[in-house]
Amino acid sequence: MPYNSYRETLDFLYGQLPMFTRIGSAAYRKDLDNIKALCEALDHPEQKFKSVHVGGTNGKGSTSHMLSAILQKAGYKVGLHTSPHLKDFRERIRINGAMTSEHSVIEFVNQHLGLINQIDPSFFELSVAMAFDIFAKEKVDIAVIEVGLGGRLDSTNIIHPLLSIITNIGFDHVDILGNTLPEIAAEKAGIIKENTPAIIGESIAETRMVFEAKAQAVHSKIYFAQNEWKIIGRNKDELFEIEATNQQNSKKLNLWLDLTGSYQLKNLPAILVAVDELSKQGFEISDEHLTSALKQVKTLTGLQGRWQTLQENPKVICDTGHNEDGIREVLQNISATPHHKLHMVWGMVKDKDISKVLSLLPTSAQYYFCQPAIPRAKAVNELQAEANLFGLKGNAYQTVKEAYEAALNKAAPGDLIFIGGSTFVVAEVL
Repeated sequence: MPYNSYRETLDFLYGQLPMFTRIGSAAYRKDLDNIKALCEALDHPEQKFKSVHVGGTNGKGSTSHMLSAILQKAGYKVGLHTSPHLKDFRERIRINGAMTSEHSVIEFVNQHLGLINQIDPSFFELSVAMAFDIFAKEKVDIAVIEVGLGGRLDSTNIIHPLLSIITNIGFDHVDILGNTLPEIAAEKAGIIKENTPAIIGESIAETRMVFEAKAQAVHSKIYFAQNEWKIIGRNKDELFEIEATNQQNSKKLNLWLDLTGSYQLKNLPAILVAVDELSKQGFEISDEHLTSALKQVKTLTGLQGRWQTLQENPKVICDTGHNEDGIREVLQNISATPHHKLHMVWGMVKDKDISKVLSLLPTSAQYYFCQPAIPRAKAVNELQAEANLFGLKGNAYQTVKEAYEAALNKAAPGDLIFIGGSTFVVAEVL
């Protein structure tokens, strides 16, 4: 039955296909069979455009958006595939910052209903195939493709990119990717391809060895970005003022970045190495393109949810950081933000060990516990009880909206309201 409206089409995608954001690891397919079958039936769209592949535990979304903005400013037609989306499914598939049309989503699903029923893909497998098909038909010059989960067995890992970026390695999705950092690094390193440059944003000795071994096995040049560029930055008037110094030739760049979370400074070395490498491969990217793009990443790409200010006085900030490393970065930003009392609107998902995250949170804050409207959400009463064990005090609210409204009612001028714990909490507030 063909679908006539965007809403009907989304209901089909969300309702019929296994979806990781809703049900967790049950939706994760531990092979590439379905995506290969889909793309073969679509006449291999993934082979019809150039690409950059971006993986890692934290920072891969921001890195993908920044690189996309730079390539856009350099005059290229740029596809951008990211996940998950916050408000609209079409955020996953952008060209030069604009979401793909509702018509293109409806048309793709209607044209391929028979194929979808035959292969029975997951939600993510189908969304990746759709992105590749749209990028091929729109004849993008290059696409920046963000890994969904892991790398080796991620549905995006059928592309042959110009280069691969791995931002960092931390503990997340350990039930799927492994219990140690080297195990997780090995899964992420799965995106390093034969004779294809690999850029590592952050590494430690035990993960560096994993990346070096994989790069050597597939004859790929590897860059450790922290050795290539030194970054110094400070907040100034809603922008990061940054001095970047190339460690090899002492070249200096003065940059301004509109993404003001301090963790973005860790993403920049890999982006600068990627720009250098793409320039070697024939892309014409000037320092002016780079400078102009970084000042307006949000405008150029539509990026949301990264240390995003929603209102002033009381200041309200949201951030999608949700694992141990991500929360550490968030807490650094909170401590660097002047405020009187801290109010935390907080929800999490149930299929992760949340105790490490809860142990990091400040006991001095007032909490507004909630649960996002997805099956994976941690029941708010359970979250509150577990948080209490770590000295975190606050009331439980059945919805994100109620928790946010309560925080707004209680916060005084000069206070800070932070919204986070889960991407899906942020999505509902936005």
